[in-house]
Amino acid sequence: MTAIAKPGKIIAVHLNYPSRAAQRGRTPAKPSYFLKPQSSLGETGGTVERPAGTELLAFEGEIALIVGEPARHVSPADGWSHVAAITAANDFGLYDLRAADKGSNVRSKGGDGFTPLGPVAIPTDGIGPGDWRVRTWVNGELVQEDASDTLLFDFGTLVADLSQHFTLETGDVILTGTPAGSSVVIPGDVVEVEVDAPRAPGAPSTGRLATTVTQGEVAFGDFGSKPAVDDLQRVEAWGSESAHAAAVAAGRATPLDASDGATDAAEPAFELTDGLRAQLSSVAVATLSVALRKRGYHDVFIEGVFANHPGDRIVGRARTLRFIPARPDLFASHGGGYNAQKRAFDSVGAGEVLVVDARGERGTGTVGDVLALRAKVRGAAGIVTDGGVRDFDAVAEIGIPVFSQGPHPSVLGRRHVPWETDVTIACGGAAVQPGDVIVGDGDGVIVIPPHLVAEVAAEAAEQDAADAWVAERVAEGEAVDGLFPMDRAWRERYEREREAAASVADEGRTGEPR
Repeated sequence: MTAIAKPGKIIAVHLNYPSRAAQRGRTPAKPSYFLKPQSSLGETGGTVERPAGTELLAFEGEIALIVGEPARHVSPADGWSHVAAITAANDFGLYDLRAADKGSNVRSKGGDGFTPLGPVAIPTDGIGPGDWRVRTWVNGELVQEDASDTLLFDFGTLVADLSQHFTLETGDVILTGTPAGSSVVIPGDVVEVEVDAPRAPGAPSTGRLATTVTQGEVAFGDFGSKPAVDDLQRVEAWGSESAHAAAVAAGRATPLDASDGATDAAEPAFELTDGLRAQLSSVAVATLSVALRKRGYHDVFIEGVFANHPGDRIVGRARTLRFIPARPDLFASHGGGYNAQKRAFDSVGAGEVLVVDARGERGTGTVGDVLALRAKVRGAAGIVTDGGVRDFDAVAEIGIPVFSQGPHPSVLGRRHVPWETDVTIACGGAAVQPGDVIVGDGDGVIVIPPHLVAEVAAEAAEQDAADAWVAERVAEGEAVDGLFPMDRAWRERYEREREAAASVADEGRTGEPR
């Protein structure tokens, strides 16, 4: 291990990991860069200030290259030989100032302490450019993990490309991009980044580069660009709409539409309250399907899936994961490292249902025991996949409700590439958007658009109560003709008995007759 000298130049790559490119929805054909000032350097155990009046300070765990022998006009094949050591970096940035400098990132990425490096550097002797791993934790929770063998532009190419334009001098640092999982941190959070070479002899590691976020007190002046955010910046900074919504629910983020002039009269965002969740848990999927059909929603049933454990029910808001058909080059770029499947199971929240679009292909597993356990530990309400399940018996024993097409022992790469998360998907022939409400029971799984949940749940609860009353009459020996469905006479009797029962219940609560 070696100490880290103060670099003359700090050069950062905009976008380099396929996982991050997929999250951003764009893949660059060539690398692009920006510079960070020396004054942005920080050390492990230090702090980074979120300036007063800002909201969206984001971390980016990265592998940092430290230049050894100066490089000028070198080839990609020779570029790696000019890297003397590797260390960990955190490329902090303010989305609030991202528009200020049109991509140069002078203000959004150049703040004091915005580039901590360390704790130590690992010499590259005997270690290849594809042997490195970067991981990031926020408050002890792993949020980023990827490897250098997945990069769009390898380390040798970055060195060669930059050396075409200027001399890379001894000690210069190149930040090589961040994988998916970058998000916002708030004062009090602790971010840790570690780079290691787990397959190299001795598995050398930089150790964890720890930075604590603090709150700044000095406001920006009336000169120059001021911080400004909108809903698009909020969603991009947090990583997805569902991640932002979870942060809002946890009191860590500003709600959307907070700065667009919305008034108190604006319709509040949908929330799956405990009362709604309990009501949905008490009604049958079959009854919900009738209520939705009355409103013109005929294709909201996830076809072909059933509970892996008889008797299971699920209720929760959807998080989504999409697989695409297997192809060797795409699996090589998206199947390894901290891929979409791992990110989905690592980020599903308490009470949420992870819905997997496997295109109805049941010929391989789309979830196994480890991932099912991860979802359960995170408090997920369940998993729905229109594909297969590996480790079927073990998954059933874990206890989290899983609805699938059944067991299959094959691994993911046989038929699928994990592609993206938190997007609109098709699962079992039904469209599912992040935030939709998912309800499952022995009849299967149904998707309810949020704006219909309250009225559909209330109608289904009323219908289930009526059906239960009809079942009691049938058990007493009544014929179904005229009773099921109820004709006018039976309906009037039902209403009388229901009103009488309500009156008795009210007397019990108040002690007085109605």
